[in-house]
Amino acid sequence: MHSGGGDSSGRWDEPPTPGGLGIQDTEARVRAIGLQESLLAAESGARRALQPVLNHPNVVAARDVPEGMQKLAPNDLPLLAMEYCQGGDLRKYLNQLENCCGLREEAILILLSDIASALRYLHENRIIHRDLKPENIVLQQGEQRLIHKIIDLGYAKELDQGSLCTSFVGTLQYLAPELLEQQKYTVTVDYWSFGTLAFECITGFRPFLPNWQPVQWHTKVRQKSELDIVVSEDLSGEVKFSSSLPYPNNLNSVLAGRLEKWLQLMLMWHPRQRGTDPTYGPNGCFRALDDILNLKLLRVLNMVTGTVHTYPVTEEETLQTVKARIQSDTGIPEQDQELLQEAGLALFSQKLATKHIADSKMNDMAAADTDLLFLFDNQKVAYEAQVALRPHPESVDCILQDPKKNLHFFQLRKVWGQIWHTIRMLKEDCNRLQQGQRAAMMNLLRYNSTLSKMKNSMASLSQQLKAKLDFFKTSIQIDLEKYKEQIEFGITSEKLLFAWKEMEQAVELCGREDDVDQLVKKMMALQTDIVDLQRSPLGRKQGGTLEDLEEQARELYRRLREKPRDQRTSGDSQEIVRLLLQAIQTFEKKVRVIYAQLSKTVVCKQKALELFPRVEKVMNLMNEDEETVVRLQEKRQKELWNLLKIACSKVRGPVTGSPESMNTSRLGSPGQLLLQVPSGTYGLSESVRRGEELLLESQKLCSQLENVIHDTMKDQEQSFMALDWSWLQLQAEETSSPEQTQM
Repeated sequence: MHSGGGDSSGRWDEPPTPGGLGIQDTEARVRAIGLQESLLAAESGARRALQPVLNHPNVVAARDVPEGMQKLAPNDLPLLAMEYCQGGDLRKYLNQLENCCGLREEAILILLSDIASALRYLHENRIIHRDLKPENIVLQQGEQRLIHKIIDLGYAKELDQGSLCTSFVGTLQYLAPELLEQQKYTVTVDYWSFGTLAFECITGFRPFLPNWQPVQWHTKVRQKSELDIVVSEDLSGEVKFSSSLPYPNNLNSVLAGRLEKWLQLMLMWHPRQRGTDPTYGPNGCFRALDDILNLKLLRVLNMVTGTVHTYPVTEEETLQTVKARIQSDTGIPEQDQELLQEAGLALFSQKLATKHIADSKMNDMAAADTDLLFLFDNQKVAYEAQVALRPHPESVDCILQDPKKNLHFFQLRKVWGQIWHTIRMLKEDCNRLQQGQRAAMMNLLRYNSTLSKMKNSMASLSQQLKAKLDFFKTSIQIDLEKYKEQIEFGITSEKLLFAWKEMEQAVELCGREDDVDQLVKKMMALQTDIVDLQRSPLGRKQGGTLEDLEEQARELYRRLREKPRDQRTSGDSQEIVRLLLQAIQTFEKKVRVIYAQLSKTVVCKQKALELFPRVEKVMNLMNEDEETVVRLQEKRQKELWNLLKIACSKVRGPVTGSPESMNTSRLGSPGQLLLQVPSGTYGLSESVRRGEELLLESQKLCSQLENVIHDTMKDQEQSFMALDWSWLQLQAEETSSPEQTQM
């Protein structure tokens, strides 16, 4: 049997009926409130409150009682059938150890959304609940998250007779002041209950002197100002009023500030002012809450200080505008900011900020920081462990100063819960910083992967260039050697010789083997450093970790809470304070290790960034060298072909006989002219003699060139005949085979 948390709650059978029904017995309810109505009135009132016309996902649905089930009732009182929710009620959820200082942020937002939607629906249908409390909210597991449903509408009041009522029932801790004073009331009584409920879900305790008796409570709380949202006792017993949302809680700074102002609307003492929003007017509290729930919040962890900054962003806002706000908050110039995702991916300023925000209303699981961005300062070459601890709650600071201070049981319960929560936050903050260091490491590995690809490309390009250089150098060397062999009887050209030697000198300047070797050595050294970083001491299991200390503190707190009532005496806090001090020391030690690793990571990244332009420069130079070699090779071959063209132009017809006879035949006309000269040649003038000498020299050079061409053609013919031509014979045989087959 699952019972509710108050006297007025009925019974729920467990497991549910096959049709998903919960059967509630109204007898216990009637006795609990001492009602004297007749059976007929009880039945009609209950059925009216749970009438099927109410259809909302956050209001428990009424069901028809199956035929024959009424006979199972122990008396004549009617059975009420309603939707069965297997998740238990909100009180059970709030009583879990993990929620001692409030629910997680995601769970709070979902709960506020569900309950606000349900109350708005009831009020639109002219129904006041009047008994809104954790015991009257049940949980149903949906596809992606928990769904909250309001139950116990048996005492919901319809807004008839001028929308005013003069009777009430409910739990005193959540009742509005006008109900306690038995005054007339409106829907604003639900605002007070909703505000009280929301405050408890955020902080883990009720806002107004939760351990006081109703009479004293009412007398003291009515002294609060309109904006006060908490009245509490400190450890010395002094009552304090505050308009601020107390710490600890699990809200980010933006939500804490917005919900603080919203709670001030919901917890106003005077009912006419309660729920009135400055923007939306009377009863505008729901629209104000919608604005809060619809906020798009970008979370950024500043790895310089370890502080999480939260920024509301619009749908069209880019990271560039967010960076301007980050500069204002952190002092890091926009151009030096680097935002990384958990996987180490750097974000571009032109991207929409909302692309990096998870919808918290779609998932109520504990935050995994998957949408947390990590901020780094690119101007920093080393990170110092300057992370400040979160501020301690006032009561925790008091106990740290005097762990032997004797406290009442309810004070011990609250303080110990806050100390355990403090240790949990130390663990989470440490994990978040380690997550940031890992993001930096992943980013370094991305750079290293790109650098490795560039190294492979550079090595491949270097090998290609070396092969081309070796080929060109060998070719030009052979050309020079052959030129020397024939210089005495062949062609001589100082211009050609000079050009070849100039080419030989030019290619000596090409090739970057030394530069490539140096860069490869630097990259291999960087690779070694990165491998050492990956062998991080952060990954090794060590004794006395924050996880161990947090678990020990949890166990102490659990044993305190589960003490039998007769053993709930006063005591001190020495044991749990010792765990807190150890946790602080462990946190500071681990943060130093994290930041030492982060500094090494930043140094490696800086080395990688310095190597990128150097590798690109060497690769560009090698590309230029390759183009130079290709250009020189083309120039060399063009000069050879030009030389061959000149030689061929001197040869007309087949080459026969000796070079001398060829020379005689080719120079027949000039020779004939010479033979026609009279025998008195020696008597010619000096100019004629010189002309004859030049003609003879020209004849000699032409003969030499023709000899070279003849030898070249002969060598080519021999080389051509020396090739393997057997494939032609095979092809001929293959061609003849089909013909023979046809014959």
